[in-house]
Amino acid sequence: MYKPIQMLFQADRYNKRLVTLSYDIVAVLVSLYVSLALRLDTTHLRLSIRDNFSLLVTMLITLGGFVRLGMYRAVLRYMVLPAIGYIFLSVIISAITFALSVFFFQADVPRSVPFIYIGIGMLLLGAPRIFFKMMYYHHYSRKKPNVFIYGAGSTGQKLAYALINGNEYHPVVFLDDDRKKEGHFIFGIKIHHSSEFQKLYKLYSPIKLLIAINNIKADSRLKLLDKIASWPIAIQSFPSIDDIATGKANLNDVIDLNITRLLGRTPVSANSDLMMKNIKNKSVMVTGAGGSIGSELCRQIIQQKPSKLIMFEISEYNLYSIDQELQTLKKFLASETRLVAILGSVQDPDFLKMTMTEQKIQTVYHAAAYKHVPIVESNVIQGIRNNIFGTLSCAQAAIASKVENFTLISTDKAVRPTNIMGASKRIAELILQALSDQQSHTIFTMVRFGNVLGSSGSVVPLFKKQIRNGGPVTVTHPDIIRYFMLINEAAQLVIQAGALGTNGQIYVLDMGKPVKILDLAKRMIHLMGMKEYINENSQQGDIEIQFTGLRPGEKLYEELLIGKNVEITKYDKIMSASEEKLSWPQMELLLNELRISCQTLNIENIKKLLVKNATGYNPDPTPDLMGENFLNQRKKIQTRTYEQLSID
Repeated sequence: MYKPIQMLFQADRYNKRLVTLSYDIVAVLVSLYVSLALRLDTTHLRLSIRDNFSLLVTMLITLGGFVRLGMYRAVLRYMVLPAIGYIFLSVIISAITFALSVFFFQADVPRSVPFIYIGIGMLLLGAPRIFFKMMYYHHYSRKKPNVFIYGAGSTGQKLAYALINGNEYHPVVFLDDDRKKEGHFIFGIKIHHSSEFQKLYKLYSPIKLLIAINNIKADSRLKLLDKIASWPIAIQSFPSIDDIATGKANLNDVIDLNITRLLGRTPVSANSDLMMKNIKNKSVMVTGAGGSIGSELCRQIIQQKPSKLIMFEISEYNLYSIDQELQTLKKFLASETRLVAILGSVQDPDFLKMTMTEQKIQTVYHAAAYKHVPIVESNVIQGIRNNIFGTLSCAQAAIASKVENFTLISTDKAVRPTNIMGASKRIAELILQALSDQQSHTIFTMVRFGNVLGSSGSVVPLFKKQIRNGGPVTVTHPDIIRYFMLINEAAQLVIQAGALGTNGQIYVLDMGKPVKILDLAKRMIHLMGMKEYINENSQQGDIEIQFTGLRPGEKLYEELLIGKNVEITKYDKIMSASEEKLSWPQMELLLNELRISCQTLNIENIKKLLVKNATGYNPDPTPDLMGENFLNQRKKIQTRTYEQLSID
């Protein structure tokens, strides 16, 4: 780069503005002179006093327009296309002013001169700015990806300056919540209000949002993080200037505010062939389509271009929500998939059979289940009916309607369960295994995995809410651990495992290393810009962590395998397990006894039946939360209902 240009770039802001203003004065005067010379076909112009007044007014109005449009608040090397538009607007205003001044002062200037002036003015005023922008872009910004900076205070200014002079990122936009700062420029970067993010994101396509806000109250930081959590961009926080100055941090100490950071794992890319195998051009049904897992399955399925996607859900609100979302996604993908929203219960076998037959279902993903351990532990009857008999109804309807593939979404809590939820899911697995031995047309597969971040049952939204409210964050036990997976990764692996095509097979997803819940809570607190404390007598932090004790049916750790008979499949993160199962006659006997126990509200017998069979169920000794009085009342109501039906 030429030395004069380097000197201009390195000059202070005042001198840059002075140079720019001086050039514009000369450029306007030269433009007016050249316009007259071209029109009059002579370089020897004889200008009257009226002519000079007209030129002077034109020059002043032009410079005033530049000032008004903010052209002197921007450094030349940061000029972008909108600024060229401002130049054009200023020149148009200048030309109109010129024409009006000629008329007002009765100057001896041909009428066509203002039109010639527009072209000359655009060339002389706009070309240098484009030239400097191109020079800067070529030498400095060409290989630097765009980033946004949130916070136009001292930290944001220091960050912008460091990035401008660095080689990693190109800051293009400042975002701030202060309306007074809106429209101003810092190092040539315009400050926008944070509400403009979506528009600016489409315009600049930044790869990161850097948070440069420090010395703010904890509740303000929480509101900020809660607002930006839904933005489709990687988010990083930047250390305070004080920490950088004291050597506690440096410019490179940025922290990803990404949910994958909580896991410490890298999601695996999906196998496109397996993703499409049971979906593309087929009629697909998802039960529990409005739930956390069911809705994510729907999002993944529609991208594989099924001919029809049936969303089966008992909750009207959840069904409406996922239907509206998928209708929007369908338009975005320009998909021809027919979306069908069906309100119904998996405990209704006749309706399930009618639905699958009429819709000509080829693939079913059975995600409908009650999965919250304490809730199911307190509502044993409904848990058994939904998780066990709901699965039975779906599976038998699938066989009767000639469904090709049926995939059950299971859980790690089905392995040596200590709670009703886990035991009910283990029985659901055994049902499908027994049915797979009875027939071969419908291929039954089960996919077992642990917790997913982002689901309604995940601790992450709970912790986030607790931190947002200022604490405390409640952890059941300091040593409790869980397997975690991203919800979209889990849905993709479920679809892939279901496409492997082995009837009656249980597949286990590789969840990686288990995560200690206490560490997860600490990580979330840190990522939200605060510190934790555990001992309430030593409040050396912002958010307290409290230990509440294990809940009924909850164990310290979860397992994914009952035995050691596990095989690695050729597909990454998917394993197959060989475990004990029941024959269909044995299963029929168990189901009949469970059905009678549900009808008579005999919870103790239900637990005995679960212990007796191949579930590995070892009930938690914690007393039933429902209480004997509550159960006795329900029995009386049930008895009165039966008697009333008999009388009728």
